[in-house]
Amino acid sequence: MAHEHDLKRGAAFMVASALLFALMSVAVKVAATALPNTVVVFFRSSIGLLTLLPWILGVDLRTTHLREHLIRSLAGIASMYCFFFALAHMRLADAVMLNYSLPLFMPFVESAWLGEEFPRRLWTPVLLGFVGIVLILRPGTGLMQPVALLGLASALFAAVAQVGVRRLTRTEPVARIVFYFAASATVLSALPLAASWTTPPGWLWPAVLAMGATATAGQLAMTRAYAHAPAAHVGPFIYSAVVFAGALDWLFWRKLPDAFTVAGSVLVCGAGILSLRLTPGRAAEETPGPATV
Repeated sequence: MAHEHDLKRGAAFMVASALLFALMSVAVKVAATALPNTVVVFFRSSIGLLTLLPWILGVDLRTTHLREHLIRSLAGIASMYCFFFALAHMRLADAVMLNYSLPLFMPFVESAWLGEEFPRRLWTPVLLGFVGIVLILRPGTGLMQPVALLGLASALFAAVAQVGVRRLTRTEPVARIVFYFAASATVLSALPLAASWTTPPGWLWPAVLAMGATATAGQLAMTRAYAHAPAAHVGPFIYSAVVFAGALDWLFWRKLPDAFTVAGSVLVCGAGILSLRLTPGRAAEETPGPATV
């Protein structure tokens, strides 16, 4: 009974994380109506850093792994730029779905970067997932949005970032990893502002502040989920974000997915969930969500 209770609590926290991630995506899409992508990424990074400060106060931030932190940070911010641009120009649910294809890229990145053998048991979910992506993108039909490739790129860069986190966790505490990413993302995203700065209008500030707050809250909820149950058991619940994104897409923009998108999303989500179940030891590292961006 205690195990079942912990699993239910873990699942509840993961669903909460998924909802918060979907709400962050809405806030980004709203902010993008009046701000360039560079400014949106800067506010997401800087506000996220500010909300993290109480957690990292007193943490020893000295490191001998600056190169690894930089690679992880560059991949993470590249994912953010791609994902936020996709959110601005695509249906909310489609952009979120493409970003959530992260687990499909993980085995390739791990093989290329870490020299690990591609697990044979993952070929089936990976192939099914890419069939789902083809259904969503529909290349060659005239219905494909070129910006969708950026949504897919956000998942690839996120996979690189997650593998970077995996390497860093062998020697670095989580708080230090999170700080270096948040600080690096804030500094790097500030560089283009000289040429693109736009002051948010007053009505937009709630969305701007919500970007960082919901992302941080979502990450904390995900952490609580892992504290209650194994990642392989609660990780699949993060895909409820796709359902939340679809509902929010209809609520705010009155947009519904077509049959091809629904079928593709089912395949991608199913492939991602199967990948998490087949690699229980790495499920926490391969779970998409607020930690990714």
